[in-house]
Amino acid sequence: MKLGLAGHLTRSFIGSALTPLFLLAALAMGLVALMTLPREEEPQISVPMVDILVSAPGLRAEDAVKLVTEPLETIVKGIDGVEHVYSQTRDDRVMVTARFLVGTSSDAAVLRVHDKVRANMDRIPVGIPEPRIVGRGIDDVAIVALTLSPTPAEADHVTPADLSRVARELRAEVAKVEDVGLTYLVGETGDAIRVAPDPERLALYGVTLQQLAGKVTAANTALPTGLVREGGQQIEVVAGETLRTPADIGNLLLTSRDGRPVYVRDVADVAFATDNADLYASTVTRGEDGQPVRVPAVTLAVAKRAGSNAVTVAEEVLARVDSLKGSLIPEGIEVEVTRDYGETANEKANELLFHLGLATLSIIALVWLAIGRREALVVAVVIPVTILLTLFAANVMGYTLNRVSLFALIFSIGILVDDAIVVIENIARHWAMGDGRSRRDAAVDAVAEVGNPTIVATLTVVAALLPMLFVSGMMGPYMSPIPANASAAMIFSFFVAVIVTPWLMLKVAGNAPVHAHSPHHAGGALGRAYAAVARPILSSKAASWAFLLGVIALTVGSLALFWTKDVTVKLLPFDNKSELAVMIDLPEGASVEATDAAAQEVARVAFGMPEVVSVQTHAGTAAPFNFNGLVRHSYLRAEPQLGDVQLNLKPKGERDRPSHEIALDLRSRLAALTVPPGTSLKVVEPPPGPPVMATLLAEIYGPDADTRRAVASRVEEAVRSVPFVVDVDDSFGTPAPRLRTTISTDDLEFFHVEEKDVLDTLSILNGASTVGYSHRGGGRAAIPIVIERPRGEKVLDETALTTPIPANVLPGDRGVVELGDVIRTREETASFPIFRHNGRNAEMVTAELAGAFEAPLYGMLAVRDALDAQDWTGLPKPEIALHGQPEDESRPTLLWDGEWEVTWVTFRDMGAAFGVALLGIYILVVAQFGSFKLPLVILTPIPLTFIGILGGHWLFHAPFTATSMIGFIALAGIIVRNSILLVDFVRHAPREVPARGAPEDDEPDMAIVAPPPHEIPAPPLREDGRAPPDRNPDRGRVDPLQADPADGARGDDRRRRDPDRPDLPGARPLAPLRPRLLDAADRAGHPGDLPGVPNLRWRGGQPPDARGEPSTSGRRGAPQGSCRGRLRDVPGDAPAGGRDPDPVSRTSPCGHRSGRR
Repeated sequence: MKLGLAGHLTRSFIGSALTPLFLLAALAMGLVALMTLPREEEPQISVPMVDILVSAPGLRAEDAVKLVTEPLETIVKGIDGVEHVYSQTRDDRVMVTARFLVGTSSDAAVLRVHDKVRANMDRIPVGIPEPRIVGRGIDDVAIVALTLSPTPAEADHVTPADLSRVARELRAEVAKVEDVGLTYLVGETGDAIRVAPDPERLALYGVTLQQLAGKVTAANTALPTGLVREGGQQIEVVAGETLRTPADIGNLLLTSRDGRPVYVRDVADVAFATDNADLYASTVTRGEDGQPVRVPAVTLAVAKRAGSNAVTVAEEVLARVDSLKGSLIPEGIEVEVTRDYGETANEKANELLFHLGLATLSIIALVWLAIGRREALVVAVVIPVTILLTLFAANVMGYTLNRVSLFALIFSIGILVDDAIVVIENIARHWAMGDGRSRRDAAVDAVAEVGNPTIVATLTVVAALLPMLFVSGMMGPYMSPIPANASAAMIFSFFVAVIVTPWLMLKVAGNAPVHAHSPHHAGGALGRAYAAVARPILSSKAASWAFLLGVIALTVGSLALFWTKDVTVKLLPFDNKSELAVMIDLPEGASVEATDAAAQEVARVAFGMPEVVSVQTHAGTAAPFNFNGLVRHSYLRAEPQLGDVQLNLKPKGERDRPSHEIALDLRSRLAALTVPPGTSLKVVEPPPGPPVMATLLAEIYGPDADTRRAVASRVEEAVRSVPFVVDVDDSFGTPAPRLRTTISTDDLEFFHVEEKDVLDTLSILNGASTVGYSHRGGGRAAIPIVIERPRGEKVLDETALTTPIPANVLPGDRGVVELGDVIRTREETASFPIFRHNGRNAEMVTAELAGAFEAPLYGMLAVRDALDAQDWTGLPKPEIALHGQPEDESRPTLLWDGEWEVTWVTFRDMGAAFGVALLGIYILVVAQFGSFKLPLVILTPIPLTFIGILGGHWLFHAPFTATSMIGFIALAGIIVRNSILLVDFVRHAPREVPARGAPEDDEPDMAIVAPPPHEIPAPPLREDGRAPPDRNPDRGRVDPLQADPADGARGDDRRRRDPDRPDLPGARPLAPLRPRLLDAADRAGHPGDLPGVPNLRWRGGQPPDARGEPSTSGRRGAPQGSCRGRLRDVPGDAPAGGRDPDPVSRTSPCGHRSGRR
């Protein structure tokens, strides 16, 4: 027998001392990998986004686009690796975002943008400051969020500034933990010395704001002025001293009026105040009475370094925080862990590892029941070894331990054990033959027998999975652990099956008999059930066609479930998270107080749900962003009209509802909330996969801004009409009101006022100007000195217009005039924001889906129907595009983006991967069987899997997702694997010849192996005509796998026990003896019954002569030299004119094939 690769490996390792060392090494490497693999909840997807922020003072949006945005887009688009360029242009400011290809290094992306922008600094227009470049990546997402807040008893004594001071010190301590990355504070405020000028008092004393700012700045200056020599020493001279207290600032002399000195305290109120007062951050918890209790809060967000273990970093950070309680963190301040991705990652990993172990135990139990306990013991070793080797490979390939990579192991555990089971069963079958071979030799022969088909079958599964590595877009790296880990598991399973499994079989077998499922028993109960179903179908052409048509009908019917929407399509199923968020967008121009009030109302509604533990509200500042916020740029939500509400839920083991149902409930409750007109409330769930800008995103392109906005408004109306579409919003909104201040050039000339002085006065009067810092000493942080009017008094009324500005009323006379003498004011509206995508102007309509359908496809179809029902008189109806920006912008176009784009790219690439997989499988099968038609038969069952897959989705009300598609592709490989093994077995199995007149029962009839006579040595006969015992059990044995099909030789393992025949003992299989018996009968010249075998007769003429030549006295009509002789079991004489009950074509002993009868 040719051993092949599998046989040679088995022969080399079955008795080698290296095998147990290999086993121990595999266990050790796998366990080390399991302990050292970084654990994360989701696969880390590198999607670098670099924001370029440009200030364009005084420019309206349409002017800034031409002067700043378009040139900057052109620069960024030429950077290597940039996939998309987005821009948002508003009055006075521009933001251009470069989104790089998935997998690009974040550091490399930022450096490329920096280099490109710096190389084009000469193109910056006059009056435009240098751009600010901010890079964000997946490693900037915080894995731990710590919210500091006072206890209810200390809430009146602990200020936000106190919390911020403790948070800053805590941040410095946490940064000392190894592998801690970016850290930042949310809701931070601080102490400041605020100088609040009073316009009336300024006018009374004739003091300008420029004088006030200049005096404080100059008085707060300290600098070295040189060196002096004194007493033989060289001493440095430092001039000036920084201001320490509000009193120091208030006592600064500004000028004199009527001989009386005028101090800063005479024209302004100077006091300690809170810096960053234009934001609100608080945490809301349940009080003792169950009612919400609000206290101020500051959140410390902690990210990790790239490649580090989220579980380890989170544990070390929390341990450091616990050690600081009571010392750095005072007793009156609580620290709540509002985000711990390390804990959730560890919980997810442990849960999946538990399911992995449960699946392993299930397979071991199944093998125990189906084959035997010794075989189950071998499987109990093989599966963990294969899994641990796969984890080692995952560690080498740079993957982490997350829910997707563990899903790959659970997904592959059912197929990685196939190789071992095939080898185990075949070894047990060979041992049960009892043909005199040693168990070691029989095991090597058994592995070699199934080696080639097992290799091809394993490669077909790998060929089905591996092309999924090349899925593009954000889903590519997200799903890459599945094909990579599953393919590695399959390859390792083969080597473990042919190296470790035979060695273990020898070790566990001992001297006890090993039982195999003999074909004589037709596969047990399952075999009998299969035979009962298959026999009627195969025996009748009508039944065969009926069965085939029924299968086709079921396949078509299962596919129709998509059309009827009984099975829906979705990118990924929802996950059960422990956090939710509500985004609050008030109309442009809303105050931060109004935003905070809306956030508190949302918190009150959220606490009506028992699953909510605590809520953090943010107004005028952004909450710590997650991966979803990274893509949606939520970290830029630092405007007064924007607010975030973060909901922390109970652990999923302590609540009855998943987070998605809680989100649906929250959305329905918020629908009844009274909010200011134009307010948008969006419930945001952490996505189960790669995030997008919005689940349903419509980009409207067109010839001009008015047409685009008009079409977008109609599209938004259509979207709102769909009942299962929620959280609808648009990108243009309502422009905010503005107050335009114009400067009269005539008045400037008349009063000899400089225009710069007017602008500086307006800037200080309406804004905030930091003029320096008050250094505290003693290791304390410096606090800023800010000139700013109180927020409640920031109005441009008659009092403010009395603010003096410098003027030369008469030549040589430096005086002042009132601000109102040189300016005029009028109300206007701001420009609409201008969005651009890859250089094309676009308006956007965003929405989410909730209810009956939660995939964008169904929302898109419903919106299309709603658009068709609208009256488009006077406005061109938009064309709908599913992929790719329009080339012709002369007509409106609606391009669907968002989750649909990810879905489209994912299923498109997975379909292409499936096609490549089929081609690879076809090539492998052609190489194995040497036929171009047989592989088509093997591939035929693949479409039939839809019956089970879609039927299961319909039965369990589950959407067909990308993971379902992965299962379908993998199942194709599994089906082909099984088909290869079955076809190979059929091709090498003996021809079954049912006995004439034998009863048809569940037991298969005896089969005869009829190899060419010249291949069988002729043993001597005893005097009674019976074959003597063969001292060499291997002589004359025909290997079924080595028989040439063209010669008609077919091996057979089947045996029949006959206790009444002493020459055929029950423990001895009949098949190995038949070739020698047939040759003996031929040499003896018996024309009828063979010696020693009753009722065994030649059919169709005499047996071949002793030289192996066919008899010339064959069947009537047979030409001379032809060989028509056949063998069959008959209970007695053949009935006259008896018809062969076996319709299958037979192979004659001389190798000629006969047709079907």
